[in-house]
Amino acid sequence: MTGTKRDHIKPGSKVRIVEKQNQRSGELTEGIVANILTNSATHPHGIKVKLESGIVGRVKEILNG
Repeated sequence: MTGTKRDHIKPGSKVRIVEKQNQRSGELTEGIVANILTNSATHPHGIKVKLESGIVGRVKEILNG
């Protein structure tokens, strides 16, 4: 599932994100969502989240609910 809808993502969800510096390469980072940073219901490039590791990026894949 893609990460463009905020209601599909919850703290504790396992996701793959793309960090700002990796947007051109498309390199994904896997982790657990700590906070959801995007306030709007949807975002075409992915909902911005902060992982438990402190990394911030946009969700490209949701691995589990």
